[in-house]
Amino acid sequence: MSINATLIIQMIVFAILVGFTMKFVWPPITAALDERAKKIADGLSAADMAKSELAAANKRVEAQLSAARDDAAKRLADAERLAQQIVEEAKGKAVDEGAKIIANAKAEAEQEAIKARETLREQVAGLAVKGAEQILRREVNAGVHAELLSRLKAEL
Repeated sequence: MSINATLIIQMIVFAILVGFTMKFVWPPITAALDERAKKIADGLSAADMAKSELAAANKRVEAQLSAARDDAAKRLADAERLAQQIVEEAKGKAVDEGAKIIANAKAEAEQEAIKARETLREQVAGLAVKGAEQILRREVNAGVHAELLSRLKAEL
C-alpha cells in the first residue's frame, strides 16, 4: 500500500469518526452543557432573589426593631411619668395628713391650755379665798360671795 491510499483511508475513517461524533456524541454533550448552563443561571438568579429577599427582610427587621425601641421608650417615659405622678400625689397626701395632724395637735394643745388655765384659775381663786379668810380671820362663804369669786376668776 502506498502512502496515498493509507492517507485516503485514514481521511475516510476520520470523516466517519467526525460524522459519528457529530451525530451521536456531540448532541448529548451540548445538551448537558446547555442544561448545566441553565442550572447555573437559575442558581445565580435564585441567589440574587435570595439576596434581595434578605435585604428586604433586614429592612423589615430594622423597622420592627426601631418600632419596638420607640414603643419601649414611650412605655418607659409613661412609667416614669406615672411614678412621678404617684410620688407627687403621695407627697400631697402626706402634706395634707401632716397639716391635719398639726391642726389636731394645735387644737388639742389649745384645749389642754384652756383646761389648765381654768384649773389654775380655780386654784388661784381657792388660794385667794384662803388668804382672805386668814386675813379676815373668819370664814368666807362661797355661796354668798359667788359673784365676787366669779369676778375674781374672770380677772385672773
